[in-house]
Amino acid sequence: MRSGMSAIRDTPLPHFEVQLRAPDIARWLAGNTGIPGFTSFTGPVAGPHVMVLALTHGNEIAGAIALDRLLAAGLRPLWGRLTFGFVNLAAFARFDPDQPTTSRFVDEDMNRVWDAALLDGSLRSVELARARQIRALVESTDVLLDIHSMLWPSDPLILCGPTARGQALAQAVGMPGLMVADAGHVNGRRIIDHPRFTDPARLPVGILVEAGQHWLAGTVDTVLGCIAGLLRHTGMATDHPALPAPPSPAPTPRLAEVTTTVTAATAGFAFVEPWRGGTVVARRNTLIAMDGNAEIRTPYDNCLLVMPSLRTSRGHTAVRLARVRGV
Repeated sequence: MRSGMSAIRDTPLPHFEVQLRAPDIARWLAGNTGIPGFTSFTGPVAGPHVMVLALTHGNEIAGAIALDRLLAAGLRPLWGRLTFGFVNLAAFARFDPDQPTTSRFVDEDMNRVWDAALLDGSLRSVELARARQIRALVESTDVLLDIHSMLWPSDPLILCGPTARGQALAQAVGMPGLMVADAGHVNGRRIIDHPRFTDPARLPVGILVEAGQHWLAGTVDTVLGCIAGLLRHTGMATDHPALPAPPSPAPTPRLAEVTTTVTAATAGFAFVEPWRGGTVVARRNTLIAMDGNAEIRTPYDNCLLVMPSLRTSRGHTAVRLARVRGV
């Protein structure tokens, strides 16, 4: 193995600067839906149910900061129903800025448990219990935005799933400007992979924003811009002091379609260099990683690297390879 790959694989996690302070969400924990951490408001006219989620992973606090600000500002929908939800409260309660990577979840990744067989089954975990608790509310949603952030350096993006309606919603939201159509992960379904949002016979739609690195101040700005775009598009809110103005000029949207999800097959998975998410590798057949003795190479020219995980483990997604539409 090349020494550079070994170094990437074997070195301890770097120090990640935590520029953000975790919000005090105590006043929102009771909610008003019967589900702790979930608050709904109903507009004066009937309309869609729009849901915005934060803290699906307990250490991704930028989304929680954004929801805390919007709730404190008294944002109310112009029509329909608007729900703000803090998802993995148990993991968030463990967040420690001195060890910020350790509170992603308690027992298991909450964004891998949204399979009906798993939710209806007999397995038990903190995350499954919470998913079962919020399931009915999620299944009443017409438009869902799940807010996330990233550990490793990467351009912000929207994951819009495999459906045309997901792509259309991501484009309408408009921020961030990179949209990635994908089918998720082999080790479990995300919230946006729930059949309510992926069944071609249904209309509800869900998207997921990866707004930047977890604990950087600019990530909160991206989150708020994305929420503002969603609320304007759905007519929930148009001009509110808590919402940032649309970017000017608006970013030129790019759609990338994932063709390959690279899942680490060995404990020896290592990239040949510390790739940044959003990098476009110009040439087909470029070596980007080794998985034990297996070479991982780009399958085509101008291959977009989606969220490479520079320290991944066996059975988990290491990187997604995507073709940028029109390139």
